[in-house]
Amino acid sequence: MVCLGNICRSPIAEGIMSSKLPKNLFFIDSCGTGDWHIGSQPDIRSITVCKKNGIDISNQKCRQFTPSDFDTFDYIYAMDKNNYNDIVALSKNKIQKNKVVLILNELYPNENKDIPDPYFGMENGFDNVFEMLDSTCEIIASKLISQHS
Repeated sequence: MVCLGNICRSPIAEGIMSSKLPKNLFFIDSCGTGDWHIGSQPDIRSITVCKKNGIDISNQKCRQFTPSDFDTFDYIYAMDKNNYNDIVALSKNKIQKNKVVLILNELYPNENKDIPDPYFGMENGFDNVFEMLDSTCEIIASKLISQHS
């Protein structure tokens, strides 16, 4: 799960996805394309919206995306087109590039919609982002579980 700073959208997505998949079969992580918040907790508003929905992300620590993530992960979900482009620019080949997906394409195939960044947004922005990611992660989790059985 990748966004810009790894404090808003991607930590929420990591928390939601982790709550939907068996931890012994799947490893979920999040990071940002930027380096501003390395080692920090997610934004308090992300922690709060997740806690309100029964998910604890307070122990997450922000990190930056690295090219080695292409080797570590089977799927790399970008929260928006800018981050998608930044990640793909680091790929060395088509196999790596094909691992990168705009996350909302799972909910709205081929529509290339962005998860809006709630950092400077409206008061209910974090709630809206949570709902969008929860619906999308439900689809992804169902696919992954069916592939694993």
